[in-house]
Amino acid sequence: MNRRLLNTEIQKFIADHLDSNITDLLLKGTSFPDIETSEIVVQIESKKRSQKKLPTWFGQHNIYYPNKLHIEQTSSEITAQYKASLVSGNSIIDLTGGFGVDAFYFAKQFNKVIHCEINTELSEMVQHNFQLLDVFNVETIATDGIGYLKQQPHHFDWVYIDPSRRDENKGKVFFLKECLPNVPATLDSLFEHAENIMIKTSPLLDISVGIDELKFVKTIHVVAVNNEVKELLWIIEKDYTFEIKIETINIKRTTNEVFNFQLKGESISEAVYGLPQTYLYEPNAAILKAGGFNSVGSAYDIYKLHKHSHLYISDTLITFPGRVFKIVESLPYNKKSLKHLQNEKANITTRNFPESVQNIRNRFKIKDGGTSYLFFTTNMLDEKCVLVCTKIE
Repeated sequence: MNRRLLNTEIQKFIADHLDSNITDLLLKGTSFPDIETSEIVVQIESKKRSQKKLPTWFGQHNIYYPNKLHIEQTSSEITAQYKASLVSGNSIIDLTGGFGVDAFYFAKQFNKVIHCEINTELSEMVQHNFQLLDVFNVETIATDGIGYLKQQPHHFDWVYIDPSRRDENKGKVFFLKECLPNVPATLDSLFEHAENIMIKTSPLLDISVGIDELKFVKTIHVVAVNNEVKELLWIIEKDYTFEIKIETINIKRTTNEVFNFQLKGESISEAVYGLPQTYLYEPNAAILKAGGFNSVGSAYDIYKLHKHSHLYISDTLITFPGRVFKIVESLPYNKKSLKHLQNEKANITTRNFPESVQNIRNRFKIKDGGTSYLFFTTNMLDEKCVLVCTKIE
């Protein structure tokens, strides 16, 4: 950590060049002889990436940033705040602390937070930043979190771990046992120090695979922001053997869409199917990731269009966790019925349909944009159809 980067003039230069061309900066260099331009560029790139993702850090003077990869991999403030709302107590240990965003919000819920980060320089940055942010109940320790925990005689209320989704060769992995650290292999030792464990995983992890790899899973949180799934949170409780609950949230600008269901209930419930009616419902990304297809239809008493389409219909308008549309017309999928849509603008979505959006646009000469929404899908009679809709805000 080069503290000369905290010089007032350099900090001003960083703030003034957030929108500058990085390549030009590297070529031209700067007027600071004691600082490599590349070091300044790291601060510019990471600070810029923090503007929306980490507004608290961005708004604080003299924050020291790691390289942009660490900023990309860290939790956003929105998701960190959500996960912190799920836990509380006297103490929590973050075994894979990173840039410290999760620990910052855990500090609001616990009297004591231990932040372990094996990267010594990153740990030093976090300690520096927490002092600026007036966070004084977090102890930063530059060490391997698993190894540190094994040496501790005392108990924690919670253990938090965010395993790296890259192996030793920096390649992406998709199973928990392939992540670093290997959480399934260390669960027993973790339970020697806490009754409750929270694990953050990639949204790409298959939920059924994660359940098979872990044990004592109590709740799985599927967290989306503006309809993009950002992370899965696994709540593990020692010796828990009851039903697994799935909790989904889509965090939007002015409101949150929440839908919860029991995993076992989803497997035994049956959907009720129907043909297109007046309104069409598309579940948000969190529900789709969670696989609550039958549960959401049952909870809102609406019909499902087809087993694999994951679109729902009703005659009366309801408040729904996802996008809502009014069906203007339902058309059979053929060139004749779609002729009047040629050269028109429309937003196209495919659900349980054999052709891609681009192929459809090319074939029927439908331009992108406008206020019309076309759903190319399959109905309960296994007929390919097109639902022409307008969006209800």
